[in-house]
Amino acid sequence: MIDANVLVLNRSFFPLHITSVRRAFCLLYLGIAQVVDEQFKTFDFESWSKLAVVEREEAIGLVDRMVRIPRVILLLTYNRMPIGHVRFTRLNIYTRDKSTCQYCGKKFPKSDLSLDHVVPRSSGGRSTWENIVCCCATCNRKKGGRTPHEAGMNLLNRPKKPNWTPFYKISLRNLKRKEWLPFLNLVDLSYWHTELLE
Repeated sequence: MIDANVLVLNRSFFPLHITSVRRAFCLLYLGIAQVVDEQFKTFDFESWSKLAVVEREEAIGLVDRMVRIPRVILLLTYNRMPIGHVRFTRLNIYTRDKSTCQYCGKKFPKSDLSLDHVVPRSSGGRSTWENIVCCCATCNRKKGGRTPHEAGMNLLNRPKKPNWTPFYKISLRNLKRKEWLPFLNLVDLSYWHTELLE
C-alpha cells in the first residue's frame, strides 16, 4: 500500500508525474504539498489525517488512528512545467499514427499492426521517428524491402516526432484511479516503457 501510486500536480493543477504513497505522505507532512479530493478541496496533513476513513476506503494505520491514502497531491510552490521528450517506443508510434496503417488508411488493433521503415534498413534507413510508421500486414507484404515510391504506395502522413506533453510520462496501466481522471487528458495520454533502439 505504501508503494501505491499518487498523482502529483503543480500549483496550477497540471499533472507532473507519479510518486509513491510514502513520498506523498512525506511531502504532506513537511507542508510542501496538499491532498486534492474528488471535490477539488485541498487538505494539509493535519486536516487530511482527521478525516474519517469510510468503509472499503484504502487507509494506512498510524499509532492512534487510520489515515486515508491520498490519490492526488498538489505541490504548493512548484509552478513550472516539466521538461522532457516523447520516448521513441513502439506504442508511442502507434499512438502518433492513431493505430492506422499509414499506407491504406485502415485502423487496426495494435496487435494487428507492425512498424515499417519507410526507407528500408537494407537501403540505409534508420529507426527514427521520421522513418518509422504503423503498417498493416497486407501493406507490409506489398511494400516489402522497397521505398513507398518504388512499391507504388503513398504515405498518408509524413512521419515526424510528436510534440512532447507531460501526459507522455504517465502510464496507461496506472489509470485505475478514478480520482486522476479530472486532471488527465485521456486523448493525449500515452507513455509506454520500452524505448526502441537504433
